[in-house]
Amino acid sequence: METKAYATILFDRQDRVGRISLNRPEVHNAFNATMIRELSDAFTQAKEDDSVRVVILTGTGESFCAGADLNWMREIVHYSFDQNLRESLEVAELLHVIYTLPKPTIARVNGTAIGGGNGLLSACDIVIASERARFGLSEVKIGLVPAAISPYVIRRIGERAAREYFLTGERFDSRRALEIGLVNRMVPHDELDAKVDEVIQLLLSSGPEAMASCKELLHRVPAMSLEDAKRYTAEMIARLRVSEEGQEGMAAFLEKRKPRWANKE
Repeated sequence: METKAYATILFDRQDRVGRISLNRPEVHNAFNATMIRELSDAFTQAKEDDSVRVVILTGTGESFCAGADLNWMREIVHYSFDQNLRESLEVAELLHVIYTLPKPTIARVNGTAIGGGNGLLSACDIVIASERARFGLSEVKIGLVPAAISPYVIRRIGERAAREYFLTGERFDSRRALEIGLVNRMVPHDELDAKVDEVIQLLLSSGPEAMASCKELLHRVPAMSLEDAKRYTAEMIARLRVSEEGQEGMAAFLEKRKPRWANKE
């Protein structure tokens, strides 16, 4: 196992899985400027490490992420527009790094997710939540809006639910989060790790390059016209069919064996 020390998060890499944990349990893993920068660094490290095939994001203690740290907010209330813009752009860049990571990401939501915590989980590919988890987009209650996180939250829950919860700031439980699409799976708390491990194994059995291409499709195709998508998608599948991974995958299927990437390394 390889571990890198950070002040506000934990990051270790083991068995082809990178695990990133928000590690400020005393403040329910609320984020500040340091955590934002450390998360960006950890996700970049995971992106560049070929031994990492899947990335997990979770929180230590009882909460996933309570949003922005109160002490940090006491500082930024005195910031100028330019200072606020720099901080906000760092949040926006972090979410974009997570969303566009060419490796599958799982948010393991072990507890409460408020405000920006919902942005972190929404930027992930798959969200698995404990039935104990609670959610809220309560920025309007303090005269703010879920701005930087909105592109990712709206993609997950759609405009109808976003209008309701962005405007009311109402808290809701994990069952409601499942209904509106904020989470993919809801499980009893003591089954959370087992479900995450189950999904990890499904992902590890898939081709790494194929999954990266899937994420590229998901990111790019919705913004394309049908005319542009024809050529783009045809070229992608043709390229994958002649690639080393594509050749291995098709050969393994025809020979009724596991492809090389599905074996433990």
